[in-house]
Amino acid sequence: MKNNNHILADERVGRLLVKLSTPAMVGMFVMALYNLVDTIFVGRGIGSLAIAGITIVFPIQMLVMAIAMMLGIGGASIISRSLGAEDYEKANKTFGNVLTMVIVFGLLTALLGNIFIDDILQLFGATGNILPFARDYAQIILIGTIFFSFSMASNNIIRSEGRAKVAMTTMLISAILNIILDPIFIFGFGWGIRGVALATVLSQMTTVLYLIYYFSTGKSSLKIHLKDFILSKKIVIETFAIGSASFIRQISGSILIIIMNNTLKVYGGDLSIAAFGIMHRLLMFVAMPIFGIAQGLQPITGFNYGAKRFDKIKQALSLSIKSASTVGLIGAIILIVFPDKLLSVFTRDQELLAIGSRALRIYIFALPLFGFQVIGTTLFQSIGKAKQALWLTVSRQLVMIALILTLSRIFYLDGVWFSFPIVDFLFFFVTLAFYLPQMREFDAKMAKA
Repeated sequence: MKNNNHILADERVGRLLVKLSTPAMVGMFVMALYNLVDTIFVGRGIGSLAIAGITIVFPIQMLVMAIAMMLGIGGASIISRSLGAEDYEKANKTFGNVLTMVIVFGLLTALLGNIFIDDILQLFGATGNILPFARDYAQIILIGTIFFSFSMASNNIIRSEGRAKVAMTTMLISAILNIILDPIFIFGFGWGIRGVALATVLSQMTTVLYLIYYFSTGKSSLKIHLKDFILSKKIVIETFAIGSASFIRQISGSILIIIMNNTLKVYGGDLSIAAFGIMHRLLMFVAMPIFGIAQGLQPITGFNYGAKRFDKIKQALSLSIKSASTVGLIGAIILIVFPDKLLSVFTRDQELLAIGSRALRIYIFALPLFGFQVIGTTLFQSIGKAKQALWLTVSRQLVMIALILTLSRIFYLDGVWFSFPIVDFLFFFVTLAFYLPQMREFDAKMAKA
């Protein structure tokens, strides 16, 4: 196991960040591309109401992602620090506990979600026109919850042991297979939005089969032992505490989208919900590489924090912030300059294009500041400071929700769109206020060493 982790201990920080972040960025980029292509197929093959239907279901997927990422990131932080401290028994025990929690959660979500499906979708903002599309999509997506959550959690754990290329492969398998199956199921078999959902679940199932193969063949530094599946109260609590920031970020993001959908229903109608769905996927095309950089940073920070190499942490943070900010800046420029051309790929509906074009320019105005916020939260998660990471996440989403509800009453539809750049601007400085004291703490520890 020591040989498997020498890269985290001995490799130069710049080269290590590239090795770990590049596969994560590629994987995230392909996943974002899948989301775009998926929406294009839905818009062109089924229609604008189908896009709105997927947008309504998205908070459910975010809820699943929230719990899977909480378990995966929380477990990954424990595992990477355990590997840095050469506590391999704890690393394996954490791995087994995460898998147990993922399986139980996936089964419960699939069962309860389908029982209360109509009530959930109406709560999430589905109108009478949108509900049939949302229901057909959600029923199948919920069945695949166990596969999606397993792959999400496992990806974070794989990255915690420095195997970024393997994590990338899992994302590539799912995204590429989904892109292949979508047109076959929509245009070839005529299965409509159910075909889109089935393509997603089959792709996730294939990814899980690959992950089982990877973990069972000894290629991972982590070992699967049946005794490790028995839950440890201490590991469960620590996993939840550290991963809670990711959970809150995702769950509050889900609540945010629910509020968005209901607010848009009042001030803009069905087409504004569809426009938001398209814009969100375009934004993810920029945000996913930023999250990829953060995912590459996590094992470096966690491992070196456990090894007390604070100089390496600071180097990695500096490079990550510069890279994430550059990605955000380039993405913002492209989205601001070419909104009409980008939106027209998804739909020919002129009213939808008019709504989306204006909204997109406002929506992503402060996007270059987003990368630093992601890196800042990742730092505190990686070194086990759950409270700081949680506060940054919770406060950001609460302010966003408050702004949407307040500004929409004053400026109507434009008030919804302006809420996003205002929050990005404010929380750049809030994150900075947390980040600088942590850097001083690292400096003090290096001075004592």
